[in-house]
Amino acid sequence: MHFSIPETEVLSADNGSTYVAYNIHVNGVLHCRVRYSQLYGLHEQLRKEYGTNVLPHFPPKKIFTLTAAEVEQRREQLEKYIQSVRQDCLLGGSEAFNSFLRKAQQETQQIPTQEVQLDVYLSNGQKVKVNIFSSDQTEDVLEAVAAKLDLPDELVGYFSLFLIREGSDDSCSFVRKLQEFELPYISVTSLKNTEYRIVLRKSYWDTAYDNDVMENRVGLNLLYAQTVADIERGWILVNKEQHRQLKSLQEKGSKKEFISLAQTLKYYGYIKFDPCITDFPEKGCHVIVSAGNNELNFHVKLPNDQIKEGSFKVTRMRCWRVTSSQVPLMNGTANSPGKTETKLELAFEYLMSKDRLQWVTISSPQAIMMSISLQAMVDELMVKKSGGNIKKMLKKRMNGALRRSDSQQAVKSPPLLDSPDSNREPIVKLSSKLSSVSIRGIGTSNSSNDISANDFHEVLNFHKHRKDLVKSNTSFMNRNTGSEWHLKSIYLPVKPDLQQSA
Repeated sequence: MHFSIPETEVLSADNGSTYVAYNIHVNGVLHCRVRYSQLYGLHEQLRKEYGTNVLPHFPPKKIFTLTAAEVEQRREQLEKYIQSVRQDCLLGGSEAFNSFLRKAQQETQQIPTQEVQLDVYLSNGQKVKVNIFSSDQTEDVLEAVAAKLDLPDELVGYFSLFLIREGSDDSCSFVRKLQEFELPYISVTSLKNTEYRIVLRKSYWDTAYDNDVMENRVGLNLLYAQTVADIERGWILVNKEQHRQLKSLQEKGSKKEFISLAQTLKYYGYIKFDPCITDFPEKGCHVIVSAGNNELNFHVKLPNDQIKEGSFKVTRMRCWRVTSSQVPLMNGTANSPGKTETKLELAFEYLMSKDRLQWVTISSPQAIMMSISLQAMVDELMVKKSGGNIKKMLKKRMNGALRRSDSQQAVKSPPLLDSPDSNREPIVKLSSKLSSVSIRGIGTSNSSNDISANDFHEVLNFHKHRKDLVKSNTSFMNRNTGSEWHLKSIYLPVKPDLQQSA
């Protein structure tokens, strides 16, 4: 996630005095407003828990009132501080840091802790209404949804909550995966736009884990609904014969066989992003990027209107970074004075041939989501490389959630299934909620007309005994300050027998 403090505000306190508020943005959207003293309090708490050596530099206190130039300098220093904390695995994942952001988010939006009803959508558009507290964090809401759907605890970690934006043309744009530092109810209601909604989807990339999910009836229904929805959106490509086979399996109620067939189709398990701009193979090309199967897939429209397709494997990416910059808002042909918007770019350094690395840049509001997708795919590869499996990762995550819950009983919602309140909505099992899932007008395509990855300019042919290592290193850069902060480095072996176009 990309943290920034692009602006400050002068606000009035209850006693009539004024103070400077620092606006913390996540992925270019306001998350909270905080005072210097609040961030200093967070710094002191982290120092007590983890010691001074692991903490980044915190801007010192000033005795006298700050000038405008000093406020700007402090803003830049605080921005770098919070980015450094977030990018440190120990500090950024700490409960002290995450609870600080959750509390600040609630205070900024001025939404009191109260029982509320939240709509969480399934992939087929159906709603699951859960009774939660407005102060419930992401993990709590996910567990509440799982309880409402009767999803077993051991499968909860296979799914996540995503904030998406649905267009009037039924398009689906992923904004972000909801994080541990935010309150889902406040995150979606503060946007004050009915196009935004929270959706439950699977959160893993390796399709081998589908087998774990399909062992359970509820998990099977969720995966089936998502597969049908992705086909309807055109994210998964089918030709006429495949369409006929899918319809036949659907009519028979053969959900496992339906998913098994879908797994063989092009782009199964991919997330498709909104059209954006890339500098590859030429600067200013329009591109549709999809993430899945340990790669970023490019569907590029060249300046001469020719269409090219190719993929970039994560195992060939030496590193990647996300950059942000503030650009003036355009109003017709004239700039809107004083108003800016955040421009995000994802750039990765790719092994184009045996001895040639090249940077490829994507300009997209969804650059952070692309980066998170890359990191998640790398994480799964590393788990497999170390001989582990996703179940161990999920067990560790659930144990952490349980420890957190034990220490925060005052803010956690009461169990939905055990509520004595007769006015609460009765629980509807997922088996009945998803019984009407069907394919409605799957787009047909002829697979023989699919553009081959070899249409891209250069084919990468790696020698069978190559032992090079590719470094996956995510970083954030703020172009306004020229500074860059690295998240972490992971080394992956280049697959020796791959032939890849780029």
